[in-house]
Amino acid sequence: MKSLQIETASLTYPIFIGEGIRKNAVELLSSLNLPMTKILLITDDEVDKHYGEELFNLLHSHWSVKKVTVPSGEQAKSIDMFMKLQTEAIQFHLDRSSCMIALGGGVIGDLAGFVAATFMRGIDYLQFPTTLLAHDSAVGGKVAINHQLGKNLVGAFHQPKAVIYDTGCLATLPDKEMRSGLAEVIKHAFIHDEAFLKDLFTIDSIVKITTEQLNDMIYKGVSIKAAIVSQDEREEGIRAYLNFGHTLGHAVEAEYGYGEMTHGDAVALGMQFALFVSEQVLNCPLDRKHIKNWLKKLGFPVKLKREVSTESLVNRMMSDKKTRGGIIQFVLLDQIGSVSLHSFKAEEIERWLNVWRMEEIE
Repeated sequence: MKSLQIETASLTYPIFIGEGIRKNAVELLSSLNLPMTKILLITDDEVDKHYGEELFNLLHSHWSVKKVTVPSGEQAKSIDMFMKLQTEAIQFHLDRSSCMIALGGGVIGDLAGFVAATFMRGIDYLQFPTTLLAHDSAVGGKVAINHQLGKNLVGAFHQPKAVIYDTGCLATLPDKEMRSGLAEVIKHAFIHDEAFLKDLFTIDSIVKITTEQLNDMIYKGVSIKAAIVSQDEREEGIRAYLNFGHTLGHAVEAEYGYGEMTHGDAVALGMQFALFVSEQVLNCPLDRKHIKNWLKKLGFPVKLKREVSTESLVNRMMSDKKTRGGIIQFVLLDQIGSVSLHSFKAEEIERWLNVWRMEEIE
């Protein structure tokens, strides 16, 4: 088992990474010295089939626990599901010394974390990630639900008390979910570590990723995010760099309809567009043809659906959390491993997006 410390202005907490460590849940939770008068265990239908009952039984041997399941998928990050979980917490008589546990991927982490952040003005919660994608979302304390007009627009900053990452849970993930998580790994490499990106370029198939490669990419990805979050907890500066590929990515998710495209596939499209703009605006030295072909080989989409209009995507981006005074904020690369934040008017982004969509790289 490996461990890291996340240090932020509001809280310092551990991340435990290892295969099979969910079986040591009681020992790990006890080491945190939290009051935990009661525990609300929140998971989704799919994760529950594999790990829900196991974790419930482990925890129930030491604490008063209630397990609540929600439907799988991005649609669960809704105001209706948020209210349902608040009701479950109230009816289970959780108090300010109680705790919530998010067992699942990024959707469950975001949803359960936001419920914990707002129940009685904030109680403790823990992250038990079960997806590769959650190596990014479980760390850093950004929790939220979606609005029909945009992704993660209703949320808070609420750090978990710990992240317990059992990499053995990734064995049951379908390929598309592994690919979705890999997109965030790729993002971390683009913004921080060229050598890491070159290592990732050697991967030509999702199913061929070895356990050693998986553990290494999770540890490196988490380490990169931890270093950034420790300097900027509330996204007032460099934490915005973690949004590389997400400005268009979030717009694509919303425009396609939540659940129609995975978060990682949408971010992969967003990164490709950000690389194009980086090349055009900053003369960033890139072999975009190689990058595009590599992403395509891994199964990522490399173009937007023809029926989705550029205008509608730009309108979505105008509602993004990062937009300031009608100016869209974009994270661009000066070079691989070096990023900067740039501001564009809507008409500028619309023009670049039209050019990129027409581009054919042979």
